[in-house]
Amino acid sequence: MKVGINNNLEALASKIQQNATQNAQQKQAGSASEVLHTSTRNAQAGVPVTVSQSVRSLDHNAKTSSDIDMAKVQAMRQAIADGSFRVNAEAIADKLLGDASLFLGAGRV
Repeated sequence: MKVGINNNLEALASKIQQNATQNAQQKQAGSASEVLHTSTRNAQAGVPVTVSQSVRSLDHNAKTSSDIDMAKVQAMRQAIADGSFRVNAEAIADKLLGDASLFLGAGRV
C-alpha cells in the first residue's frame, strides 16, 4: 500500500519540464528583441506572449549601463597579482552580522 500518491504526478512533471524548457529558451535568447522574436514563434505555435514597453526599456538600460565598477575590479586583480591584497576580516564579519540581523529581524515583522 502506498501512502500519499499524487494522481496528478505526470501532469506536474510535464509542467516542470515545460517550465525548465521555457527558462532555458529565455536564457539562450538574451535580449528583449530576441525574446520578442521567440515569442512570435511561440505565438505561431499557439502560445501568445508579449513583451511590455517597460521590459524593453529595462533591457535597453541593462545594455547601456554596468553594475560593475571595472576600475575597482582591475585594481583588485592587480593587488592580488602583486600580493598586496589584504582581506579585512573585521569588515566582512560586520557585514555578515548586519545582514543576518536584517534577515532575522524581517522574519519577526
